[in-house]
Amino acid sequence: MTDAKVVAEKLLQVNAVKLNLKDPFTWASGWKSPIYCDNRRVLSFPFIRDYVKSELCNVVFEKFPGAELVAGVATAGIAWGAMTADQLKLPYIYVRPKPKEHGLGNQIEGFYTKGQKTVVIEDLVSTGKSSLQVVDVLKEAGLEVTGMVSIFTYDFPVAASAFEKAGIPYYSLTNYPTLIKLSVDKGIVTEDQVDILLKWREDPANWKGVL
Repeated sequence: MTDAKVVAEKLLQVNAVKLNLKDPFTWASGWKSPIYCDNRRVLSFPFIRDYVKSELCNVVFEKFPGAELVAGVATAGIAWGAMTADQLKLPYIYVRPKPKEHGLGNQIEGFYTKGQKTVVIEDLVSTGKSSLQVVDVLKEAGLEVTGMVSIFTYDFPVAASAFEKAGIPYYSLTNYPTLIKLSVDKGIVTEDQVDILLKWREDPANWKGVL
């Protein structure tokens, strides 16, 4: 199985993890966050990109051996999904957040047939809400979603609960607790900052930043 610490180390190597405790990042959900994980940066570093791609493939191969189709989530998951499908020699599609407003009006791009066993590739999972919306779109199209794999998860209990309720097996290459511990070990994060980062994770919806 994938070593979460090694994957976290790769993310830190390319500065994919950004910290800003006083001027926090704002997520699409409106939540304020002292940390931002930008896995898109990994695409610019060939050897680390290749490592992450291989790890995604290993998880799909090990956990979903019956996979017949790979689906990437737009936009950050498109490249990772395509690379995974390419290495595993599986058909590939990707899913938009909403139907295209011109042309064919597709929400799912690519060719598929109903009933195909589909594994979804995500870049990052926070609450799981947008990821599971993609699952719903695929199911409505007649596909059998067997599970999801991401590069990183914030490991919120709300996400674990949502995936369990939806009956979707979910795996991530690395996670927030692993990343924070490694950041401390490497001196990237101080003990004071750790307290703030852990407190944020307890109640991210109401966290407003550090005064």
